[in-house]
Amino acid sequence: MDTSGRIAFRVLSRALLIGLALSLIGCGSDNSGTGGLLPDTIALPIGFQPEGVAISGNSLFVGSIPSGRVFKADILTGQGQVLVESTPGRNSIGLKVDQLGRLFVAGGQTGQAYVYDSETGADIEVYTLALGDTFINDVVVTPQAAWFTDSSNPVLYRVPINLDGSLGTTAEVTTLTLSGEFQFVPGVFNTNGIGAVPDGSTLVIVQSNTGKLFTVDPTIGDTKEIILGAESVPNGDGILIEGRTLFVVQNRLNQLAVITPAPDFATGALNQRITNPAFDVPTTVAASDGSLYLVNARFGIASPEAAEYSVVRIDKP
Repeated sequence: MDTSGRIAFRVLSRALLIGLALSLIGCGSDNSGTGGLLPDTIALPIGFQPEGVAISGNSLFVGSIPSGRVFKADILTGQGQVLVESTPGRNSIGLKVDQLGRLFVAGGQTGQAYVYDSETGADIEVYTLALGDTFINDVVVTPQAAWFTDSSNPVLYRVPINLDGSLGTTAEVTTLTLSGEFQFVPGVFNTNGIGAVPDGSTLVIVQSNTGKLFTVDPTIGDTKEIILGAESVPNGDGILIEGRTLFVVQNRLNQLAVITPAPDFATGALNQRITNPAFDVPTTVAASDGSLYLVNARFGIASPEAAEYSVVRIDKP
């Protein structure tokens, strides 16, 4: 090969290597950005009857309402298995995972809350929050506490988190009565989903029966309605606060409300309502990078113990 041939060969080889590298970079960014190669649905066990969802790293967790089971899946592959087996007397409704790998679970009509090891599924703590007529529905974890909603009572329950990260005891659990602009309606589902600003100084709740959103002062329980103008979020269920965006799942309406709240959460602009043919009574939402994951609870379906269930992934707006 003459000199000009060797130069041409080197240029061609270098171009091929650069092209291959750019191709690999492109695949990586597609997968970690808007979803790309991520599965758009994650199948749950037959008859699972799910409600809550939480994400930590690449792990997605979903609770089973009647059995108390928790399913753990890899969002990269969509494959998973039961992490927490069925336990008599336990329910699994809302879920959250903290930075220490603890999985907090709301226990519905049991009046209980559970904390599991997100790697092994082992019990860490079991709390009795309420007795009698109660429905412990959802949970959010702040630096100071895990807060649980009660859809049957105008209160929140606070499980303290100490400065060293350890959890408080059952004796240290406190009940915060909701006051201010929140108006409790007996006999129906009231407070449902709950979120919080990063430092835990403000909580946000949705009232399913009225479609209203409220801020809660976690020190005294004072509530203020987040004014959405002429809009509301009826059938509001799970809440997610991501930066300057507030997501509210509207379960039986099969849609996800996208709201931009004011810095003080006094008002909010409802920007859009996301619908998707794959939604089938979604209840809660969790985020990972450029994706949102919603659980299809399929409330009202015939033979729920034999039905198929899934988690749906959509691109984050």
